[in-house]
Amino acid sequence: MLFLGDVVGRAGREAVCGRLPALRRELKIDFAIVNGENAAGGFGITKAISESLFEAGADVITGGNHSWDQREALSFIDGEPRLLRPLNYPTGTPGRGAQLYDAGRGRKVLVLNVMGQLFMAPDLDDPFAAVQGVLARHALGRNVAAIVLDFHAETTSETMAMGHFVDGRVSFCVGSHTHVPTADATILPGGSGFQCDAGMCGDYDSVIGMEKSGSVDRFVRKVRGERLSPASGPATLCGLFVETDDATGLATRVEPLQVGGRLRQLMPSV
Repeated sequence: MLFLGDVVGRAGREAVCGRLPALRRELKIDFAIVNGENAAGGFGITKAISESLFEAGADVITGGNHSWDQREALSFIDGEPRLLRPLNYPTGTPGRGAQLYDAGRGRKVLVLNVMGQLFMAPDLDDPFAAVQGVLARHALGRNVAAIVLDFHAETTSETMAMGHFVDGRVSFCVGSHTHVPTADATILPGGSGFQCDAGMCGDYDSVIGMEKSGSVDRFVRKVRGERLSPASGPATLCGLFVETDDATGLATRVEPLQVGGRLRQLMPSV
């Protein structure tokens, strides 16, 4: 399986759409998940962008705190089960935060999209309770072949806590949101793959994908200034490559992926 971190703006979209088809072939990917909450100019996602990512090879698109920045998302997310928003939004919020998908050969993959609370969204429901409720209904290696958790969170502590909370019960738990790939890709003691943050698919000559000047100015002058816009240089695709055991659904191999752009290139071997 392949998880690609937050797609930021046009540079990120073009990189994903241009490279994902080949990556699926080269790495023999059975299932691909892309976090798309920053795909539309850095803020939210549209129906047209969702369709372009699906056409490129994304089986599922996850979201986060920017899921609703493009208001049209509210009108089409209910009818698109491949587009998720955080599970722990209140009851009645459009869309879904967890869904079963067909991965072929009779295999089902459960994907959960959950948002953290620390420095993020304290008014949302408890993410740990939300995850527990879903996992209580699905047994890894029994009624589902794989379970993937995209934990969209600000702090490494909350993300690591979530990783240990679900260890042994999911195929892998990966963080999104900070746009910076962490160097801790691993298999936890219980057998679940983990990485605190997969990083972003965007231009790293930037401030988390946004043009440097406006971002730096906000810190220096302490005023918001103009609306931030995505950086437009060559994008790096950052993500996590995971192989799982057919019998248990647990991870047998976890490797970071960094392709193109400015960062050190990391490409899993096949």
